[in-house]
Amino acid sequence: MTFCGIFDGHGQWGHFVAKKVRESMATSLLCNWQETLAQCSLDADIDLESDKKHQRFNMWKHSYLKTCAVVDQELEQHRKIDSFYSGTTALTIVRQGEHIFVANVGDSRAVLATTADDGSLVQVQLTVDFKPNLPQETERILQCQGRVFCLDDEPGVHRVWQPDAESPGLAMSRAFGDYCVKNFGLISVPEVTQRHLTSEDQFVILATDGVWDVISNQEAVQIVSSTPDRAKAAKRLVQSAVHAWKRKRKGIAMDDISAICLFFHSSPQSQQVHAVSTPK
Repeated sequence: MTFCGIFDGHGQWGHFVAKKVRESMATSLLCNWQETLAQCSLDADIDLESDKKHQRFNMWKHSYLKTCAVVDQELEQHRKIDSFYSGTTALTIVRQGEHIFVANVGDSRAVLATTADDGSLVQVQLTVDFKPNLPQETERILQCQGRVFCLDDEPGVHRVWQPDAESPGLAMSRAFGDYCVKNFGLISVPEVTQRHLTSEDQFVILATDGVWDVISNQEAVQIVSSTPDRAKAAKRLVQSAVHAWKRKRKGIAMDDISAICLFFHSSPQSQQVHAVSTPK
């Protein structure tokens, strides 16, 4: 199995929140998955052979849901990290044989590169960017008395606000931490999906919203696929996003830019997973 993830912190303590979630996620997930696997093995009503694919996905989904709930609860009780007004997104992938399981909390994005019938590489977006203006997200937030609106100087950037205060102004609808709005519609529940890999699937890119704000899915696939050395693909994507940000968003503070490239087919020259972030 392979596990990898992108954790994009925000707020004054965001760096510490992201680090804490990053450190605890994999261990907790593996523990919960092993417990779920053991429970299923003991359950006489479950025939693993009869519907292996469906059962495998349900086990990972259950494990992810439990893990995210526990990690968020532990974060709230952490004595040294103040995450009341700070938080982090979390986009993670588990590859198990020819299956990948994707769990997304927040607005980072996973994009798959696969070979089309004509031999060209095409992008397949694997996740939803959980922004506050998505209809189902807006509905949940409003039902919890939270508010969703854009600031006058940021048209098109929808944010989550407390019922009676001009804070925190979160630009995503799911995150770990941010307990100031956890009672007002923000959740840390992941969307969990799966994909069966074929020989046509080449690699997957995990990147923070700072990348996707200025680079399209197809552009990212082209940048990674045209980099001769796999070990430099994530770095080249991050550098391209930095240049694009400076060109397209002059005068606007650059967002955190991080990327991971997970290659599915072995290469003798390099390893399978490569990650790069912009320096703080």
